[in-house]
Amino acid sequence: MSDKPNPSARAKGEILLINKPYGWTSFQAVKKVRYVTRAKKVGHAGTLDPLASGLLIICTEQQTKGIQAIQDAEKEYEGTITLGATTPSYDMETEPNEHFPTDHITEALIHETTKQFLGEIEQIPPLFSAIKVDGKRAYTLARQGDATVLKSRRISIYDFDITRIELPEVDFQVRCSKGTYIRSLAYDFGKALNTGAYLSRLVRTKIGEHSLENAVLPQEFEDAWRAKNPRTEVL
Repeated sequence: MSDKPNPSARAKGEILLINKPYGWTSFQAVKKVRYVTRAKKVGHAGTLDPLASGLLIICTEQQTKGIQAIQDAEKEYEGTITLGATTPSYDMETEPNEHFPTDHITEALIHETTKQFLGEIEQIPPLFSAIKVDGKRAYTLARQGDATVLKSRRISIYDFDITRIELPEVDFQVRCSKGTYIRSLAYDFGKALNTGAYLSRLVRTKIGEHSLENAVLPQEFEDAWRAKNPRTEVL
């Protein structure tokens, strides 16, 4: 039996579950898959910020046609919100610019406040995002000092559970619709608590039926691919 790669199978492509490391951009993960597989078409189904880690679904060749359907699926995350301060980016990409008291915050208040965010809600995306404004990415404008306020969008929060409270840190789990910005949820959660808040840790754990537990790190993916395709040349 020949051990040469099957051109037909390669053309059909794959749906790959990648565990994107902290600090990587989604584009870096796509670039790694393209480099390893030499696929002509490669795309990801839902961006993860560099300071977030977890499940990133990458599709190759004909499987890229299904990207939109994957993007439309609900998502699940777990992470940490830090109370008592805000940052311009709503996460740790930028330094805190304002500080607020937290003495009034109790565990009961935290749990009760999550109820305000359940169901369909209006959410304003963070300016430090990839949304386009007059042809430019919002994060480009933000880094130039532009304080444009983006339009709100209707999203759904199906579950918002608090899993640990050690002030100023609050751990959470969220199940939400497409288009939800967890950074904005953290910021709005702080406002609802009459304080400030920013997202200090985020891991995407699920997209539709795909789970992080079945994903592999980029280097693990490369090692496995090389083992299965020993004749694939390293470019």
